[in-house]
Amino acid sequence: MNNPVRSTGDERPLGVFPPKESALNSIFGTERVVIGVVHCPPLPGSPHYRGEPVAELIRFALEEAAAYQEGGVHGLIVENAWDLPFPKPEDQGFETAATLAVIGDHVREKVGLPVGVNVLANGAHCSLATAQAAQSAFVRVNQWANAYVANEGFIEGLAPSATRYRATLRAEHLKVFADVHVKHGSHSIIADRSLAEQTEDAEFFDADVLIATGGRTGDEAAESEVQGILDATRLPVIIGSGMHDGNAERLLSLCHGAIVASSLKENGRWWGRVDRSKVRAFTRHAEKAGYHLP
Repeated sequence: MNNPVRSTGDERPLGVFPPKESALNSIFGTERVVIGVVHCPPLPGSPHYRGEPVAELIRFALEEAAAYQEGGVHGLIVENAWDLPFPKPEDQGFETAATLAVIGDHVREKVGLPVGVNVLANGAHCSLATAQAAQSAFVRVNQWANAYVANEGFIEGLAPSATRYRATLRAEHLKVFADVHVKHGSHSIIADRSLAEQTEDAEFFDADVLIATGGRTGDEAAESEVQGILDATRLPVIIGSGMHDGNAERLLSLCHGAIVASSLKENGRWWGRVDRSKVRAFTRHAEKAGYHLP
């Protein structure tokens, strides 16, 4: 089996940022992880929210989180998945951070696993505020460096302002999981930069974990994409879309882990409910690929 984990002395990649401790190891206590996603119902302020009590939103998230935990994942991400259509970062409201922080804190207390935050779309600052209040361990930021054209329009990398905001919050412990080629968008405006260069850009701007994805939610990440990112960085690399029973062992053996959700739902769609048996089947594949489960 191919083991992608490198020692700190491996200088094969260029090394555009000084070596640092593996964020996966510091957060999860292991170098290879399976992370589930709690796709939260519509939150206050979003178009599909109908005035449900926050307690009801919390209850839903706790049920989803428990199903993932019982299935053997290493950690979770809470995400405002139902706040469609997603606003750009500058249009995200205080109500999103406040509600998601309450949900995230309850999830963390319930499952006792590391929890991260992803506010869509590209809500680096909102995610950091949420994660700090929820006592979370990391945030996912889809466009950390450079820029791309997304469903929401032109999206710029937010690393310079986000890292300064993180410092203002005294939240340097919050690690950044950053996509290299984020799904649901076009990277044509930086198509003159190779995958290796874009990988190095994310590392140079102080990301902690890099994410490879397919083109859309549920699309499999190409092996060449995963390997190309691995070859250009010393950071951990995980897969952020398209993981399922049929490709789990093959893809998990290539990298340091996966963020997985849609294929673990009862209906195989992101808006479904988590199926414990599907989570357990997936984590068994991870064990066969050499992962140590909690």
